[in-house]
Amino acid sequence: MPEIEYVVNADHAEAINGKLYLHGAGWTDLQQVTGPAGQPGIVHLGIAVSILIGWNETNRRFPLKVTLTHEDGAEIARVDAQVEAGRPPGIPAGSDFRSVLAIGADIQFPKTGAYQLSAELNGQKKTITFRVHRPGQTTGAATVPPSAA
Repeated sequence: MPEIEYVVNADHAEAINGKLYLHGAGWTDLQQVTGPAGQPGIVHLGIAVSILIGWNETNRRFPLKVTLTHEDGAEIARVDAQVEAGRPPGIPAGSDFRSVLAIGADIQFPKTGAYQLSAELNGQKKTITFRVHRPGQTTGAATVPPSAA
């Protein structure tokens, strides 16, 4: 069965001709700016997913779900896609194929805190976690003043 190799967050992600182009990838903390009225600003989020597809699974479609959820369980964004790899001529029998997907989204994170970015395929799930902060917040054991949260 196809296997999710990895999922990565980035400032920007593109998939062109089977290659992933990532800018500012793999971070764990994001500083979200605020608007003039204190509302959460919009952040561009890049998401990259790599899937390994075996020789015997080529030329078939497999459903892929990518979700972004807040630590309180609220779903912020979801993408449902289909993954398929064909067999190019001249490839040795038994070869695996890598299918890459890049998603770009302008997101307004409604709350600070931890977010999970998950990719699901055929019952398997890969998840990464990152945190969203706003100006005036600190990380670690220190507390955030109520006016900044």
